[in-house]
Amino acid sequence: MSEGPFLVVGLGNPGPGYAGNRHNVGAMVLAELARRAGVRLSPGKGPRARSLSGDGRLAGRRVVLAQPLTYMNESGGPVRGMLDYHHLPATDLVVLHDELDIPFEAVRLKRGGGEGGHNGLRSISRSTGTKDYLRVRVGIGRPPGRQDPADFVLKDFSATERKTLDLLVVEAADATELLLERGLEAAQNVVHPRS
Repeated sequence: MSEGPFLVVGLGNPGPGYAGNRHNVGAMVLAELARRAGVRLSPGKGPRARSLSGDGRLAGRRVVLAQPLTYMNESGGPVRGMLDYHHLPATDLVVLHDELDIPFEAVRLKRGGGEGGHNGLRSISRSTGTKDYLRVRVGIGRPPGRQDPADFVLKDFSATERKTLDLLVVEAADATELLLERGLEAAQNVVHPRS
């Protein structure tokens, strides 16, 4: 496990109109981690200008917490800028994101693999030149019936989902801290049996 710092990125779309969308659950988890670390996320300059970010400590490790200010499908540029500014390899990148292929309320951890049609991940893989980064996958489930997944992710969580959304965000934040503290395999052994 690297000594860090780790760049922990929460994906979402900018602006209050998107704040409660399923696609923004990564940004919700990042906000919880920033709260825990006592980090205030603020806009930077130069290569950091397209992200809200702040430095701190989580699970005993140095971290840079960041949320791109671009739309989801352009997340790669700000992430690349943050990696370059902090001289970090993509292997020390942790991306928090929504995942259609995991049931709502489940959290999964992995390194690398495909993007599963997720435009934010696709943009990051393209900008970094690799898929070999860590991911905290927050389950939002599949859309009901024939609803287009692209529409589903841009809708707010349902009233039923909102009853347990805070708990899901806390569990995903806990999983992220475990990943930083113990490494991928040990964290998977704890997180995956839970859900």
